[in-house]
Amino acid sequence: MYDVAVIGAGVIGTFIARELSRYKLNIVLIEKDNDVANGTTKANSAIIHAGYDAEPGTNMAKFNSKGNPMFDKICEELDVEFKRIGSLVVAFNDENMNMIKELYDRGLKNGIPNIEIINGEQVRKMEPNLNNDIVGALYAPTCGIIGPWELAIALAENAVENGVEILLNSEVHNINKTDYGYRIFTKREVIDTKYVVNCAGLYADKINNMVASPYFKIKPRRGQYFILDKSAGNFVNRVIFQCPTKLGKGVLVAPTVHGNLIIGPDAEDLNDKERLDTTADRLQYVRETALKTSKNIPFKKVITTFAGLRAEPSTGDFIVEESKEARGFINVAGIKSPGLSASPAIAEYVVELLSDINGGFEAKEDFNPIRRRMIRFEKLSADEKAELIRKDPKFGRIICRCENITEGEIVDAIRRKVGATTVDGIKKRVRPGTGRCQGGFCSPRVMEILARELGKDISEIVKDSPNSYILVGNTNKGLGEHAADELVATSIDEN
Repeated sequence: MYDVAVIGAGVIGTFIARELSRYKLNIVLIEKDNDVANGTTKANSAIIHAGYDAEPGTNMAKFNSKGNPMFDKICEELDVEFKRIGSLVVAFNDENMNMIKELYDRGLKNGIPNIEIINGEQVRKMEPNLNNDIVGALYAPTCGIIGPWELAIALAENAVENGVEILLNSEVHNINKTDYGYRIFTKREVIDTKYVVNCAGLYADKINNMVASPYFKIKPRRGQYFILDKSAGNFVNRVIFQCPTKLGKGVLVAPTVHGNLIIGPDAEDLNDKERLDTTADRLQYVRETALKTSKNIPFKKVITTFAGLRAEPSTGDFIVEESKEARGFINVAGIKSPGLSASPAIAEYVVELLSDINGGFEAKEDFNPIRRRMIRFEKLSADEKAELIRKDPKFGRIICRCENITEGEIVDAIRRKVGATTVDGIKKRVRPGTGRCQGGFCSPRVMEILARELGKDISEIVKDSPNSYILVGNTNKGLGEHAADELVATSIDEN
């Protein structure tokens, strides 16, 4: 029997699992998809917010302000790229400046350090590409940028290295209360556990309702984005927000931690929790709104668009508490923005909740917070590259020409704890397919490597979900040693 079962392997679930792994506990992390970070963690603005936006006294304010300063140490331990570049909330008129003053006051009450209100001239000195009609801004130097899926994968790896068991492809269908705790039923397993932590993202209300009366609902709020080529990555130096509205923080313009430019999102309430398509009209709205920040945004350098879903709670605030009807069942629900920024503080608090319920946890003396470092070939010196290739020739074969990703890096991503098993799993971990050709060149090569390393036929390799097959049939039989290449090339063209 497990001590704790964490349902949902997004950034919140993986953070909690890793935090729990500091103690002598038997822990299982349960995920319905075939990889970690496949839900709301996979598609968002990738911002570590400073913490001035949320209303003082809310869970969002409390966990954001506490979580933001925690990222430097955690990202160093886990070897996750993180840049603390600062943010500006820009104002275009007096009404906006009143909101800037309100945000400043909220920031002071939330304990956010070093925030200040600056005028339009100061804004343009810091960001020369912004429009001349900007009259002022709130500057927050502690805002940062990160890769949220990379963080979740790193947390999962470190949690597993410290004894956490992870079950993928294990959607929870039902939960029964028992004399000792809970019995969880998935498609493949029956899991007995003393405590449950519900981090099921968009489906957290459904999981709660398996053991208690409904007292909150989660609605999907879709946001759509543009990603621009790395040649546009220096267009701004900081995260640039417009004044927030009742639907959120609005369209931002920001560099990504990998050197691209991200623009978005809009906010659209939906009923379908799986609807991740982009639409021409909403992307046009994002484009027109962003041009208010800067008329010079080089939209001709767009390399892709995407949509993400936020878990919008009916309570309006993060739900982080023990169920009133189910002892030892912790709901961590409605973790919308700034949920990523709040995630380490939420994890600490949830472990405190469980520890209090249990009467304390015994610390593990051999807990290791350090994840084995990633090899980022492109960032090595010429001598370091030569030495690496001498030791392993796979680092001498470039697979992704846009991002300069080697076969050695892809093989490492497959062989690690919680290793990649899909094309998108490789993309999330080491980035082939994220450059300007969007995988047009490297995807067949990635599939070949996955098939070889996993001992599968190449036709079994999927893009992301279990049925997202890329190869659907033979087109050229009897071509001998080149048959596989013909199959791949044909199928990629068809997609």
